[in-house]
Amino acid sequence: MFQVRIHGRGGQGVVTAAELLSIAGFVQGRHAQAFPSFGSERTGAPVVAFARFDDRPIRVREPIIIPDAVIIQDPTLLHQVDVFSGLPDEGYLIINSSRGFIELGLEDLLTRMPPRHLVTVPATELALEHVGRPLPNAVLLGGFAALTGVVSLDSVTAAIEQKFSARLAAGNAAAARAAFETVGAQLMHSGEVEHA
Repeated sequence: MFQVRIHGRGGQGVVTAAELLSIAGFVQGRHAQAFPSFGSERTGAPVVAFARFDDRPIRVREPIIIPDAVIIQDPTLLHQVDVFSGLPDEGYLIINSSRGFIELGLEDLLTRMPPRHLVTVPATELALEHVGRPLPNAVLLGGFAALTGVVSLDSVTAAIEQKFSARLAAGNAAAARAAFETVGAQLMHSGEVEHA
């Protein structure tokens, strides 16, 4: 089983991101599950959502304590909420930011986790460019596909096309493709340069 925890703020589409991931899993013929964990349900409040993938039926329903991957949609949460809780050293991490891990004050992660498991993606900027709105959720899933290989870019775009209207789907799919390419380029150079 592969387990994903997504951190963001109300209004950023955190729950939708988990739903899209589960749809992408279904598209690939896997069993998948997505569910939110709400605290205060107001815009801007921290929100967590979860997604699981497996080749067998998923029976567990508990929140994910030890994730295989963490997606952070809002970098302002990095030093406010324990977003890395339970993330193992061999886990995967993708952060919505145009800044690198050192700039974000996360150099300790660079020493404890494999370089090819850590990326930052300017998802908000890509969303603004392709969708016209600052919603990083679908964008980050393109990056997640490139980083982990757990779902393919094709399944992510298929999920986007199922969830959104044609106009919204086109922009979100384009932004997800851009994130996929951005992460692919980072991974190619991960041994040579600091993650940007």
